[in-house]
Amino acid sequence: MTIRISALALAGALSLLAAPIGASAQVSVNINVPGLVMVAPPPPRYEAPPPPRGGYVWVPGRWAWDGRAYEWRRGSWRPARAGYAYAPGRWVEDRGGWRWTEGDWRRREARRDREWDDGHRRHDRDDHRHGKRHGHDRGDFCPPGQAKKGNC
Repeated sequence: MTIRISALALAGALSLLAAPIGASAQVSVNINVPGLVMVAPPPPRYEAPPPPRGGYVWVPGRWAWDGRAYEWRRGSWRPARAGYAYAPGRWVEDRGGWRWTEGDWRRREARRDREWDDGHRRHDRDDHRHGKRHGHDRGDFCPPGQAKKGNC
């Protein structure tokens, strides 16, 4: 009889100890968003760019996610595209994780200063005859960015 009471007491004690463990259990749900990495990428490595190569653009190295960890991928040469500049890819923070945005080619824009200078010189020649430039007296008008270049 004493063995029965001891066994019941032991079973009751164990059930009391197990109750808080079960009550504090947590459920974790991971939703896998394709292309989203939950671990931040390491800082970029410095890769000395090789000497220029005619007709090619140097694309710097990057950290790539292989599904378990980041691995470094060295830079490489890409054939240049006339009228375009290469914008390298980058890691972007997104929805609590990180997403790789591939590099792409962007159309080069003509420099505004050069366009403005060409138009300005053309108008300036005509305005010399009238003593004015763009409707202002010559002494009180300096186009944006021209004073730093010493043109005013």
